[in-house]
This record gives sequence, C-alpha cells and structure tokens, in this order.
Amino acid sequence: MNIKWDSGKYTSDFSFVHEYGNSVIELIEAEKGASVLDLGCGNGALTKVLQDKGYCAKGLDASPELLTIARGNYPHIEFIQADAADFSLEEPVDAVFSNAVLHWIDKAWQPRMLACVHRALKPGGEFVFEFGGHGNNRQIHTALAEIFAAHEYPYQMPFYFPTIGEYAALLETAGFQVRYAVLFDRPTALKGEDGLKDWIRLFVKTPFAVLQDEQEKEAILAETEKSLRGGLYQDGIWYADYVRLRMKAVRLK
Repeated sequence: MNIKWDSGKYTSDFSFVHEYGNSVIELIEAEKGASVLDLGCGNGALTKVLQDKGYCAKGLDASPELLTIARGNYPHIEFIQADAADFSLEEPVDAVFSNAVLHWIDKAWQPRMLACVHRALKPGGEFVFEFGGHGNNRQIHTALAEIFAAHEYPYQMPFYFPTIGEYAALLETAGFQVRYAVLFDRPTALKGEDGLKDWIRLFVKTPFAVLQDEQEKEAILAETEKSLRGGLYQDGIWYADYVRLRMKAVRLK
C-alpha cells in the first residue's frame, strides 16, 4: 500500500470516499467518550466526524501527503503515521474503524494487519469497517485488463476484493467474532466529463507503472473510457461500479 497520493485531487474531487463512511460509523456501539482509532484515516475527515459524535478519536495513515492535510485541517486531533499492517498503540482502544482502506492491503498481508488490529483493541473491542468486496469495479478492471493485453502489457490487479465468507474466515482465525456482514452494490457518480479517467489516474496506479510512454498511457485511458461508455456513462455522468463489503467484528478475550 505504498502509494504516493495526489492529496489535493483526492480531497476536492473524491470526497465521496469519506462521505460514504458516515453510515459505517453508525455500526459502532461503544458509548460516547470511548476511544476509537480511524485506521487509514487519509485526510482526517472521518476522524473529525468520530470526534464530533463524542468519541475520543485519533487517526493513523501511511501517507505523509494526506496526513499533512489532516493535521492542517484538524490540529486538535492526534494523527499517527504508520502502516496498517505494521503498527502498535501505546494503549488499546475500544474500537477500530476503517473506511475504504483494507482493499489496498495485499491478501498475503491481511493476517498481519488483522493481528495489529487485534492487539490495538481491548478485549471485546469492536472492529467496524467497509472496503471493496468481491466484484468491486469489475467492469473497470476487466476493460483495463483487456486493453492492457491489446497493448501487450500484463495487468496487475492492485486490490484485494474478498467475499464475505473469505474475509469472515480471516477474522475468525485472527481471534475475532463476526457480528455483521453485508456485500452490496453501490454505483458511485464521478465528478466531471473526465471522471472515469481521473478515477483511474488516482486509484489505479500500480498497473500503469510498467508503461514508460505517457502518450501510450493516455491512449489506454481513452480506449478504456470508450469501451465503458455504454455501461458506466449515464445521462452525462460517469459511474464507478463499486461493490462494498461492510462488516463488524469483536475481539474475543
């Protein structure tokens, strides 16, 4: 998950990422005043929401670019720079919250991340999260893979999108009990006529690393846009075909 973010673009044009996280927060049952870690807090917008709801919240993220924005906007909140799969807290918390983060972590690293979350929680503490689930952005990634192949490049899937059953098993192995799980479609409107291209540029960086020619990158983006226009462009608006996995688990003693 070593991504260098365009923090300004992320904050201005992709605010839906944290806005959808507001409803995930409602799954937290800890009483107001409880300590909550926002894992993968990004620009800190949801950490601030957690504080506004009465929790003693702090954020953790690996991106210095996004943490600069978080600390600038919310100087009264503690923000920690650390990797989600390699962190520890001085004191355990009542809940760990995470939104749109866990799909960035390779499948092989998921057990290590869950072990960190387990250690960060008090016994009985809640782990509440949402991220990309099985089938997430299937149309976009299928189109990209086909066009990469036509240009004689491999397409490396940069994300991990599990099923409910697959992820529940990981949680149980890590010492959690699953209390809630749902996988659902959430087509998401993108901003502007270049919304799809902008989304790919910001979020799908790893596959494009094999391309050295900027013109070829732009050609692939244009071909992808053309191939998806019939399915993801409606009434003048581009949509990303999101599928989300929302879950709640508790740390067993």
